[in-house]
Amino acid sequence: MLTRRQLRIKVMQAIFSFQRQHPDDLKDLEKFINTSMTQTYVLFLYMTQLLVKIHELAVDRHQKAQHRHLATDAERNPATQLIENKVLLQLRESEALKEALQKRKLDPWHLDSKYVENLYLKIMESKTFVVYAMDENPSLKADYRFLASIYEDIIAPSDELLDYLEDVNITWTDDYPLVNSAMIRFLSKVKPSREVVLPELLKDQSDASFTMSLFRKTILNQEELQKRIAERTPNWEKDRIAQVDLVLIMMAQAEFLYFPSIPVKVTLNEYLEIAKDYSTPKSATFINGILDNLLKEFEKNDQLNKVGRGLL
Repeated sequence: MLTRRQLRIKVMQAIFSFQRQHPDDLKDLEKFINTSMTQTYVLFLYMTQLLVKIHELAVDRHQKAQHRHLATDAERNPATQLIENKVLLQLRESEALKEALQKRKLDPWHLDSKYVENLYLKIMESKTFVVYAMDENPSLKADYRFLASIYEDIIAPSDELLDYLEDVNITWTDDYPLVNSAMIRFLSKVKPSREVVLPELLKDQSDASFTMSLFRKTILNQEELQKRIAERTPNWEKDRIAQVDLVLIMMAQAEFLYFPSIPVKVTLNEYLEIAKDYSTPKSATFINGILDNLLKEFEKNDQLNKVGRGLL
């Protein structure tokens, strides 16, 4: 689920915190990184359980309408496509999802049902649902398309929902786009009569090693990394350079010098893209100029020990 770019962002946040707090023990910030990664998965569980709760509400509304004496025919016989959606039914019965929530002692939306209800009402009033409800016997593919559409058009863009999630965990603002993309891929793989397989947080153990190694190598070599930046910005006062920019240039240097299997072009692209999202409008250009200058020096001094073809 977590991409290398997302892992770099979490390292960036930890280094930024280190420079402000100057803790004596790096292990505290390593715990911060691990917790931050874990919380990304918790957000995924929140969003998955949100769909389950929307489905449960739809079922509950339908059952109550059947027993309401003054209900109209339309209320007693509403469109049932939502409650019969095969993907939602499979999620609701998923033992893997239940176990993941129980393992972390999570009960999302139990005390915050108004968000579930507001989204449910928006879904029922949407043109997407009206069209979907016209299909008396939708296929699994149609069920998924409907679910993906309401997720992308109604659930994910909800400012009310995002504000709520930000209150629960401030770091979820950064994770939200990634988790939403992961949700769409995940929903496409849910099949009837087959146990739901939840995605892994990390692709493999090498991603965890990369994350902690990048953090430690940047912190432990920060004096040398900062000195190179200062030498290339003699006309800049330190407080004129955005702190995020300094952190990103330090991290990029660490990747150039201490990670032989990561291509130079990959490192450049990753940090320039992060700068566009997390720093000033001119930061990407500034960072690119400094890194280009540093690369020329590293190549001249034969400091780039990259392994494999096409890594320079």
